[in-house]
Amino acid sequence: MMKYFKRSKAFFLLFLVLFVKNVDCIAQKDPVLEITLHTNKTFQTIHNFGASDAWSIQAVGKYWSEDVKNKIASLLFSTSNKPDGSPEGIGLTAWRFNIGAGSTEQGEDSQILTDWRKSESFLNADGTYNWNKQSGELWFLNEAKKRGVRTFVGFVNSPPVFYTKNGKTFSDDGLSANIKSENYKKFADFLSEVVKGVKSKTGVDFDYISPFNEPQWDWKCCKQEGSPWNNDEIVEATKAIDASFNTHNISAKIEITEAGHLDFLYSEKNRPNRGNQIAYFFDKNSPGYIGDLKSIAKKIAGHSYFSTWDLETLKNTRHLLSKEIQKVDPSLEFWMSEYCILEDNEIIKGGGRDLGIDPALYIARVIHSDLVLANASAWHWWLAVSPYDFKDGLIYIDDNKLGGNYYESKMLWALGHYSRFIRPEMKRIHTSRSDKKSPEEALEGVLQSAYMNEDEIVLVLVNQFKVSKDIKISGIPKEFKTMEVYQTTDVSDINLKKVSTLGIDEVITLPKKSLTTCVLKR
Repeated sequence: MMKYFKRSKAFFLLFLVLFVKNVDCIAQKDPVLEITLHTNKTFQTIHNFGASDAWSIQAVGKYWSEDVKNKIASLLFSTSNKPDGSPEGIGLTAWRFNIGAGSTEQGEDSQILTDWRKSESFLNADGTYNWNKQSGELWFLNEAKKRGVRTFVGFVNSPPVFYTKNGKTFSDDGLSANIKSENYKKFADFLSEVVKGVKSKTGVDFDYISPFNEPQWDWKCCKQEGSPWNNDEIVEATKAIDASFNTHNISAKIEITEAGHLDFLYSEKNRPNRGNQIAYFFDKNSPGYIGDLKSIAKKIAGHSYFSTWDLETLKNTRHLLSKEIQKVDPSLEFWMSEYCILEDNEIIKGGGRDLGIDPALYIARVIHSDLVLANASAWHWWLAVSPYDFKDGLIYIDDNKLGGNYYESKMLWALGHYSRFIRPEMKRIHTSRSDKKSPEEALEGVLQSAYMNEDEIVLVLVNQFKVSKDIKISGIPKEFKTMEVYQTTDVSDINLKKVSTLGIDEVITLPKKSLTTCVLKR
């Protein structure tokens, strides 16, 4: 019996030793990941982060209560802070204004299936203008200006119904632009009048006009206003717009290409007369070269839809885009001018509202990739405010044009980690990591990107892991003394919250599945 007891005790002690060793292994943290800033190596200048007012803003701005409208405007545009130092809003620095084509005035004859996707037009049938139209959008345009937004883009889905081939704001066949060629000048003069009229009404002077939104798609009946455009049609219409802008002393620049898919910027894909747009418009040897027109913006605009999964597609699309710009004209900028989660893939579905952290982390990786891999100088979300059951809104509202509740999403605050702190004309700077991972190799883990001006360095960190990670920053210039830390986590009320002010040599803990922005100050 004693022998058995001694043997059992020995086994128990052995088990205890092994268990303790196991616990130590489990409890042992990963080594601190050191992020080194290389402030002497810079990349693109960041001009702005923005969103679009289509389409629900026209109802919210016109019919909803002043209190709710102001709260929504604060969430989108404010750069003020709450009493605890956390941002009140995401401080957008660009705003895209939908220049309507007049389907609202057509009523049921428009054939657009939902009122949410119809738009008024400033243009009347007799050729006069009514600047009291689109009043809901003008309200938010005014608020954006008052609250510090710096860049304004007027974009067009369809020419006014009075100029289209079929008297509708969609295409019959999807084969060519839904406008008669003899109306190009009228369309151009319409855009000049809109720039002048909106400035007179609100004081906002559009910096850019984007006349050809996603020209690759057919835009047939009946989901929304839209028109296809072939490349040669874009060239002729752009020449007419440039001439009108010069005649009317319009300072706004013409933004092309607003490609519906990034592939169309550097390849024909399945639309040979609507693809290869960088070379077609900006290669001096191209028959469609218009890069020397006075009003043309020296930038390429494209939408990141359906280019974000799988990770090889995410990487390759952006590398090919950047390579094509360098080949055709290295002075061109790339602006990512529209994105929301449309695609269904292994880790995300476009359908279904989700106010939580998972879609926020997904779009953070897209933003990061567009900035770091494609060198985007601007990044714009699609619907600032959405009534839909889809992952397309920064802020969601009840499906009621006359009023209701609004709901913040973590996607709003994810964009805010960039838009609130990376201010216009900051430059992106090089970073390296102690684990030696390249930006491409790190896409499934901790993402980092950094930006600076004379007064601040901003480091944005995205932890996609289900465990926390410790970070230390090195390479900080000696004149920077303090660091403010802001975080968004899966906790419902931790949204761009100021969590601490640290010394620059302190370790930062990134919570599981979170975003962290560190603002280093002198």
